[in-house]
Amino acid sequence: MSSVTSTPPSRPERKRPPVKQRTRVRQDPVTLLIVAAISLVLFLLVLLPLVTILSRAFSSDGVEVLSGIVSTTTNRTIVVNTIVLGCVVGLIGTLVGFFFAFVQARVDLPGKKLLHLICLIPIVSPPFAVATASITLFGRNGIISTQLIGQQWNIYGLPGLTLVLSLSFFPVAYMNMLGMLRNLDPAMEEAAASLGASRWTVFRTVTLPMLVPGFAASFLLLFVEAIADLANPLVIGGDYTVLASRAYIAVNGEYNTAAGSAYSLILLVPALLVFLLQRYWAGRSSAVTVTGKPTGRITTISGSLARIPLGAVAALLGLFIVSIYATVIIGAFVNILGVDNTFTLGNFEYVLSGIGNDAMIDTTILALIATPIAGILGMLVAWLVVVRLRASAGLMDFLGMLGLSVPGTVLGIGYLITYNKPLIVGRLQFLPALAGGSAVFGGALAIILVYVARSMPSGQRSGIASLQQIDKSIDEASTSLGASGLQTFVRVTMPLIRPAFIAGLTYAFARSMTTLSPIVFITTPRTKIMTSQILAEVDAGRFGNAFAFCTILIVIVMTVIGLTNLLVRDTSVTAQNRAGL
Repeated sequence: MSSVTSTPPSRPERKRPPVKQRTRVRQDPVTLLIVAAISLVLFLLVLLPLVTILSRAFSSDGVEVLSGIVSTTTNRTIVVNTIVLGCVVGLIGTLVGFFFAFVQARVDLPGKKLLHLICLIPIVSPPFAVATASITLFGRNGIISTQLIGQQWNIYGLPGLTLVLSLSFFPVAYMNMLGMLRNLDPAMEEAAASLGASRWTVFRTVTLPMLVPGFAASFLLLFVEAIADLANPLVIGGDYTVLASRAYIAVNGEYNTAAGSAYSLILLVPALLVFLLQRYWAGRSSAVTVTGKPTGRITTISGSLARIPLGAVAALLGLFIVSIYATVIIGAFVNILGVDNTFTLGNFEYVLSGIGNDAMIDTTILALIATPIAGILGMLVAWLVVVRLRASAGLMDFLGMLGLSVPGTVLGIGYLITYNKPLIVGRLQFLPALAGGSAVFGGALAIILVYVARSMPSGQRSGIASLQQIDKSIDEASTSLGASGLQTFVRVTMPLIRPAFIAGLTYAFARSMTTLSPIVFITTPRTKIMTSQILAEVDAGRFGNAFAFCTILIVIVMTVIGLTNLLVRDTSVTAQNRAGL
């Protein structure tokens, strides 16, 4: 017995060296250098523009605008309009996304793969393609509203913004809810059904309560996207002014950067509050919503009484989405859709020559440059947050996500007033042939920085999700064998999270190609960006040219995404073949 009782004290002594080893791993000099470099990059990308916004907002002109928010009826109306728009779009977009996700995951219907692709179309399209198509179909002289029904609908204002933004952003809720529905443990639903509960009772009392965190997260994300959007309020907002469009008018129309900073600060407050609330909610609910592999089998709805109505509604909504984007494509091949439907290639001739050709080449090249940078930075931040950092992991994660949580309008104005300085202009030169000069402001470098800041968080989130499934001892074992932090990241971590890295690259390229809100403030005639050119064509009433731009942009994004997936698939197949040999 004495020999048995004497063995336990010796075991903790054998475990002490690994603990010290882990401490040495985290204090690796290369890792500390990476942390310092990433912190500096995040400071330059997001924090410095935000600090500049704050300083300019509290100047004399900015304080006058801030004080007028309470005392001026017009400014109060703008704030109320912004909040109402965010709430309405958040509610409708979340419900639409949940409906499509429920049909995709729980209803036995044919053609669900096609329906899934239809739901993802808005992700790869320009932000105002839906707005331009909606004006063509439902405007005062719209094809459906006036020519078919004989009614002159006023689509401008809150109704039009609700329609356009809900269709543009519901895929965010769709992907979120689809993942939750597929990962929910069906054991509780089976238990309720075995006790005699009907399908409706099970759905109402069991399924929906488990999806509450997903509803809350989707609503908050769509709320932020709606209040931060600039393109659609400029195209279809009409007299319904929101903070994003008011800040744009203050900077580009009134040339008052202090007022623009003040409006941006007001817009930044609810966006950051919602972002923090969403992170807090996700942290509380993660242990409840993610339960591992299902212990039962998900029962899909196959009865005609429920399946046919759900399928009919899904088909109608899908047909409506297809008709919106079909309008964009058809409108690119006619003179004026709905007025002069004569077939023409003149719109593409304009786009593929002169300014349009320059914009297409510049945008694609800058997006291709920014995409790998954003992907690698996102993976590095994810690796630091999950594997290397302890107390400061939450702060690093928060700083990395700021580029996405900060509204694009705020970020664009921050870049405008931060990096438009003679000292920086004189020292930084990057791609002068594309930028048309050496200035950061209005040059290629500024646009690449914005692309990186806006695209990096998507790779960061996917990287964190992948790294949380990998044992940290793999990283520590590599470092204990003498590898530096950078060598461990390149040789061990990156191969393990390659799918998340590719997903981050895909989303980063699509977002870079279609972003407008921050770019519109830092472009000049020397630097051509497709989304900015599309907005100019829409403002001039040349919808055919705008539709041609949108069509080419969608084709470019889909082509690059397809090639990326093909290369990754080929690489995976080659690796599997080598392993088999």
